[in-house]
Amino acid sequence: MSILKISLLILSYLIGSFPTGVVISKSFFHKDIRDYGSGNIGTTNTFRVLGKKAGVIVLIFDFFKGTVCALLPMFFNLEHSLAIFCGLAAVLGHAFSIFLKFKGGKSVATTAGFILGYNLQYFICCFFVFIPLLLITSTVSLSALLTMPIIVIISLFFHDLYLTILMAFILVLIYVSHRENIKRIIHGKENHVNFGLYYWLVLSKKGQD
Repeated sequence: MSILKISLLILSYLIGSFPTGVVISKSFFHKDIRDYGSGNIGTTNTFRVLGKKAGVIVLIFDFFKGTVCALLPMFFNLEHSLAIFCGLAAVLGHAFSIFLKFKGGKSVATTAGFILGYNLQYFICCFFVFIPLLLITSTVSLSALLTMPIIVIISLFFHDLYLTILMAFILVLIYVSHRENIKRIIHGKENHVNFGLYYWLVLSKKGQD
């Protein structure tokens, strides 16, 4: 492997490692997002703890970290398959950030961003799996957990072995990183968003009682 390719992989890991949620919370709110809510540095906890504006900023940055890394090989006229490995480096960087003593987020947004940069058609398929599930369950974590096996299967139809292997690996990574969420889902204690079918049919009525 050339020095350029190795450099791009390292750069992708460093980009993925950038802890957007921690930087935003410390710089503008003078608090560490890891000390509040679920303790996660990602979008959902940022929305919950710091509000919509901060949540949107974290979502955009974490999402496009994956997109930028997937596009890096194209900028240097390298083979498209290298984007898979750059995307993986970004996802691992987000999950195991060198800036946070190799701790980090759950990589859902960064994975989505990588998919956009790597294969637009596949991203559209994933989008139309995740969004309906979110609108039904009103639960980000559950929607992500349900989406992952489905989109791994969908990847088979793109006849891209590297993509399928990567998505299968990320499926395992996301399930492992969502261990506590899975426990809360099982016990009916998981946090929900204030929209969607479950929210309107169940949670909003509980609030009226």
